[in-house]
Amino acid sequence: MDNRQLIKLNVSGKVQGVWFRQSTKLFALQHAISGYAKNLPDGSVEVVAVGLAKDIEALTVYLHQGPELARVDAVLVQWTGELSAAPELDDINLDDFETR
Repeated sequence: MDNRQLIKLNVSGKVQGVWFRQSTKLFALQHAISGYAKNLPDGSVEVVAVGLAKDIEALTVYLHQGPELARVDAVLVQWTGELSAAPELDDINLDDFETR
């Protein structure tokens, strides 16, 4: 049984051009989390992550602060649940964490 969780979040504030995606990737890889962080046209960052619940929780806490130069105004959870019930898996590399 796969007990990994999937979460999709939108992080807004000063989160582009401040090493946010790369630092999220490093944090994710240190916690065996796969998925991606992607800049969106509105200036926010979309994060989709797959991992054990405790690691996803740690990532969510990290995203509320981000790297030193970032200013996080809000973290909106768009979807969360068990990986087996995830609505979207086609676009997720389950073996790595990517920046897009």
